[in-house]
Amino acid sequence: MHPPQMRARARALRARGDTIHAVARTLSLPYATVWHWCVDRPERARLGTELRCFRCLPDVENPTDPAAYAYLLGLYLGDGHLAVSPKVPVLRIACTAVYPNLVDACEAAMLAVLAARVQRIPKHGCISVESSGKHWPCLLPQHGPGKKHDRPIVLTDWQRPIVESHAGHFLRGLFHSDGCRIANRVTVRGKEYVYPRYMFVNESSDIMGLCQWALDLLGIAWRMNRRNSLSVARRDAVAALDRHVGPKS
Repeated sequence: MHPPQMRARARALRARGDTIHAVARTLSLPYATVWHWCVDRPERARLGTELRCFRCLPDVENPTDPAAYAYLLGLYLGDGHLAVSPKVPVLRIACTAVYPNLVDACEAAMLAVLAARVQRIPKHGCISVESSGKHWPCLLPQHGPGKKHDRPIVLTDWQRPIVESHAGHFLRGLFHSDGCRIANRVTVRGKEYVYPRYMFVNESSDIMGLCQWALDLLGIAWRMNRRNSLSVARRDAVAALDRHVGPKS
């Protein structure tokens, strides 16, 4: 008889979207055996987050939805906090209450990446989108005590390829948290001009560096207008960022 762990592995791979053939090939099992476990007698997964955590699944290197992961990582680096306690870790991301679509997008990303359930907790001026799961620390290794700008924030070797492949989604998360798209007004020889401009503000030089790196990956021009503030103002650069980010809503 195959051990229960093998059945759990097969069901976990099937739950993330693999075909029966793919699961059988990955685990070197007969097709009929995998079909029996996953289709004939699927047995609802006792799937805590351990069977959704791609860092803990066997033979899995990337998230099922890498774009959602890149977006969620950007949100977390901007306005997120991972509370690790003796009980269950809780991921909290503060979303401005005036942007309901942003709250929806944050919740959708959490559900796509790991969460089985998400809560929306009204706070003063924002909605805290929260999810409990013991495997959030596996997926967000940048967590730690204290404020992000007081400690190093460096992507791991497995995170960098995900962000490189989905730099636009990563930037969307960063700008949806600590950025904005504004109408910049300037007056030249008495005539006022209005043009769109993106701003990203963060106290962490490491997170600012990641934003600059992602913009460079997409060939989007930027400049630092203050120590902690980045600006994207050239017409072609704004148009390019519009395709990936767009205004909050």
